[in-house]
Amino acid sequence: MTSSRASQTCVAFRLGALGDVVLTTGVLEWWRRHRGLSFIFITRSGSAPILRGHPAIERVVAVPEDRLHGMAWAQTAFQLSRQYAGLPLLDLHGTLRSRILGAFWRGPVERYPKFGTCRRLFRALRWDILRRHLEHTNVPQRYSLALENIPPEAGELLPLLRPGNKAQARATTLLHGCARPLVALHPYATHPDKAWPREHWHTLARLLTEAGLDWYVLGRNSKPLFADRGPDAESGRPGRDLTNTSSLEDACALLSRSDVLVTNDSGPMHLAAGVRTPVVALFGPTSRAWGFYPAGPSDVVLERAMDCRPCSLHGKNRCTGDHACLRDITPEETLQAVLRVLKRPN
Repeated sequence: MTSSRASQTCVAFRLGALGDVVLTTGVLEWWRRHRGLSFIFITRSGSAPILRGHPAIERVVAVPEDRLHGMAWAQTAFQLSRQYAGLPLLDLHGTLRSRILGAFWRGPVERYPKFGTCRRLFRALRWDILRRHLEHTNVPQRYSLALENIPPEAGELLPLLRPGNKAQARATTLLHGCARPLVALHPYATHPDKAWPREHWHTLARLLTEAGLDWYVLGRNSKPLFADRGPDAESGRPGRDLTNTSSLEDACALLSRSDVLVTNDSGPMHLAAGVRTPVVALFGPTSRAWGFYPAGPSDVVLERAMDCRPCSLHGKNRCTGDHACLRDITPEETLQAVLRVLKRPN
């Protein structure tokens, strides 16, 4: 596939977690601008809403969860290969599931390098030469290698999300009465060992209030961080907890109204990047070598150099120590990072 070709439709395939999908969006936009490509995007139903409205995506094919396993996936893959026969397939996943789709595909198939062997060796040996090799590219740059010989700069591939008018209206309602600058807090994580201690979040919220900064909590969790500060809490009081009140599209709109997000290594970290909101990210068991770190010009990653890091690719492993990698990042240090971000010009 050469850049000299006129506008062409391709099929892009990426399932995975929310962040994995969001990180494709900047690459797709780069290909639209530089190669004239547009995309039919195949993904899980849960991730589909945030892709709608993207300038490079013609159509989103949302695959229900019950069609992603066993014989049901083989049948779905066969149907998709017939429906889009002749179009190029960009496999931006690189798993057995995407290999099955590629085996059925009636057209060219392009894949990206996952550096799986290098990642496994680095996790086991922690050799510096392996770390440098992995940190040479982040995940969007690796996606780009499906078509490019040399990846664009990381700053050219930042995620791109466009929350719709309904989500923007919902954000206006949820944030009514909030003052600027406004700090978003995402204290939750799919895997518990990736989460900064809850007591640190409570302390940070107090420090933000004392510094004259308004804040709110977003995300989904069975135990909201501040159950007494829901969306209907007393107005005029700094800080509110919007846990479990917003969809993915709403979260994007909320983040677009915020001046900075403080978050664990999580999907909302990438949502913020997609709406150009700076991030202060707290990294513990995972590592920037995996390529999922925020790459915006004002983004900050707080982490500790420790012999046991990284202990996990996605944070699934349980810590056998005292979670010092995250616990040792103090609320005071995090507040100072927030203040530095807020002082930077837009």
